[in-house]
Amino acid sequence: MFIRKFFARTVFVSTLLLSSVALAAPAGIWNVMDYHAIADGSGDNTTFFQEALDAARAANGGIVEVPTGRYRFNGTLTIPSNVTLRGVHTYAPAHAGIRDAGQEKPVYGTVFEPHAGAGSEEGAPFILIQGNAALQGVSIHYPDQKPDAPSPTPYPYAVALRGNNPAIQDVQLLNPYNGIDASHNQRALVRNIHGQPLHIGIFVDAIYDIGRIENVHWNPWWSMQKGVYEWQMKNGVGFLFGKTDWHYVLNTFCFGYNVGYKFYATERGGTNGNFLGIGADDCYTALQVEESAPMGILITNGEFVSFHGPDPTMVRIEKSHTGTIRFSNCAFWGPAHQNAIIDGYGTVGFSDCTFMQWGHDNNPDTPAIKAYSGSLIIRGCEFMEDKPQLYLGKKVDRAIITDNLFVGKKRIKKKSRGDIIIKHNAATPKGSFWEKRYKNAPGFRAKMLREKSK
Repeated sequence: MFIRKFFARTVFVSTLLLSSVALAAPAGIWNVMDYHAIADGSGDNTTFFQEALDAARAANGGIVEVPTGRYRFNGTLTIPSNVTLRGVHTYAPAHAGIRDAGQEKPVYGTVFEPHAGAGSEEGAPFILIQGNAALQGVSIHYPDQKPDAPSPTPYPYAVALRGNNPAIQDVQLLNPYNGIDASHNQRALVRNIHGQPLHIGIFVDAIYDIGRIENVHWNPWWSMQKGVYEWQMKNGVGFLFGKTDWHYVLNTFCFGYNVGYKFYATERGGTNGNFLGIGADDCYTALQVEESAPMGILITNGEFVSFHGPDPTMVRIEKSHTGTIRFSNCAFWGPAHQNAIIDGYGTVGFSDCTFMQWGHDNNPDTPAIKAYSGSLIIRGCEFMEDKPQLYLGKKVDRAIITDNLFVGKKRIKKKSRGDIIIKHNAATPKGSFWEKRYKNAPGFRAKMLREKSK
């Protein structure tokens, strides 16, 4: 009898031990609920989350998991080196409910609700990501930000990346005042980020080793109401680049900003980098360059649209520019006042680009491109309106305008006495044969050619 009871008790204890092992978190993974996190938005989670993050750091790194819930924060967080803070989303979610009645609101999945820093954009970011650390799979929603206010409430950056190889992935920044501070780091990765930062989307500066920004889209999913959105249109910048040495930017987009992409010089210098498949829609100025590095900003397969504001223009190269910027296989449309204004001492090149819908300022003599100074290359492009194509001002040093397609005749106004090469540009053919060919041809291009073939 004793042996039978001992054996039964041993089996029971062994079963409990096996069950506890099965229920325990895998090695290297922590859960914020084990640190008393509050998932209903009712209490401050700052201390609980930081304790979990620090525990992972003390164990030489790991993953801190955050289940579905709404988590309030009255303070700020630091993700230590070699630690990942991870929510439930495996791709950036979308919560358009505040803008579109009846749609999903930011109460599903892992939602962070910051309150710290209201009233000033100075101060610590809500989340600081250190070297080899990452933030993934969450939504960040500022519940005290009011879409119908006359202007947004300033806050510090939602996220900042520092050190070597920090990362933010699969995150929605629904309505921060400032989104991501991606400065003062090396090889940072910003990937799969969606949302509506109201003032600055991403800020890049003091980068001396290759940074990466991929699949980042800023859309007005949170609000298009009067007030905050109008303020955003007058003051916001989607992507702000200062000093960066070799930045790779792929598949990025912004809608509804004063400037979509802005490049300027900080005390450390300007930008050089590779920009592929980038876009800006309904921005007063789609792309503005105050300065770039001499080795250049290289933009391929870009799409730039401007049609609101006091002077809607896709590209503005300012007088301060001394570097190089090249556009390849890009498209520019509106209706806008002009496609590009070029000034400064640098070089600007357009190759295999499409220009259309300029001169919509009650002035039919407005050219697609106004170049006041600097050096200009326009080669293999198509100008799809029967309006002046180019203006070359007195201070244009050099220009090569070759192998382009024009609607109507060549209409280039040249005041420069610099070295200007204009040749091999094809205008609309005239005569009955071409008139007949274009008579019933479909599309915008055929319409323009039809009107000018007579």
